[in-house]
Amino acid sequence: MIRRFRPEDLAELRRICLLTGDGGADATGRWSSDELLPEVFLEPYVRLEPEHAWVVEQDARAVGYLVATLDTRAFVARWRASWTPDFAARYSRVADDPAEQWLRDLGYEPERMLSAALGEYPAHLHIDLLPEAQGRGHGRALMRQLGLAAVEAGVPGIHLFVGADNRGARTFYERLGFRELSATAETVQLGVAPEQLVR
Repeated sequence: MIRRFRPEDLAELRRICLLTGDGGADATGRWSSDELLPEVFLEPYVRLEPEHAWVVEQDARAVGYLVATLDTRAFVARWRASWTPDFAARYSRVADDPAEQWLRDLGYEPERMLSAALGEYPAHLHIDLLPEAQGRGHGRALMRQLGLAAVEAGVPGIHLFVGADNRGARTFYERLGFRELSATAETVQLGVAPEQLVR
């Protein structure tokens, strides 16, 4: 079942974020705090734009979710004003582990989300499903919910980033109609018109 996010879901969604946070694999123990990943890729979204958060419920528990913003520029401004101060109170600006620095940088500098593609693809999303929820059509159903909301709001395009080596995720997105917008050695940016997600 796909349903709207409820505040009481947050703890379970944080767990899902962590268990899928290393390119789809378990990220437990990967960073200095297991709280860091959800405080960058989950909680700001459900706090600042909960109307664009959906949950997959299976056997009365959450097994996946999609969080999004329909206007990345406005979302970045809200993050800067209301999320960065809280984030900074919990995490120092510089990480002891250089590999963790990019997560701290995003928490402190949400402007890093402002890509050149925003004119055509102003919305962006994060989606995570536990292994037992994969391959059952839940990902497609979550994307359809976002597509419907984006079409209703008149949003021209939606983008996301995927790890360059995460071939399975990229194949899933391309089947939904996403196409490559840009790429680096580490990540690929993909974009889609929301109408393609509701066909």
